[in-house]
Amino acid sequence: QVQLVESGGGLVQPGGSLRLFCAASGFTFSDYVMSWFRQAPGKERELVAHIGTAGDATNYADSVKGRFTISRDNAKNTVILQMNSLKPEDPAVYYCQAVGPLYDITPREYWGKGTQVTVSS
Repeated sequence: QVQLVESGGGLVQPGGSLRLFCAASGFTFSDYVMSWFRQAPGKERELVAHIGTAGDATNYADSVKGRFTISRDNAKNTVILQMNSLKPEDPAVYYCQAVGPLYDITPREYWGKGTQVTVSS
């Protein structure tokens, strides 16, 4: 059974930091591109960052470049989003996504249930 379980969300003051975790199980984690998305109330879900299967290729939304860092540990089936210098526009539910295997004609897509991030003083 495929599972993506996010954790690490919470309340933080502007300028603060949070580290989000996504624990994966039920599929070959190292064959999947992993991403973090977020969705704020009334807005569409948007890509925050993604990371290649080996962890050496990353991409970020312009709004988080220089503040957020995505990483993965293929031995622990975990992807991490380090969020620094959090801003009032960052609050959202953050979702973990897995897409792969990339060698398949039709890669599969899995989603976690999300973790809430709130930025408030």
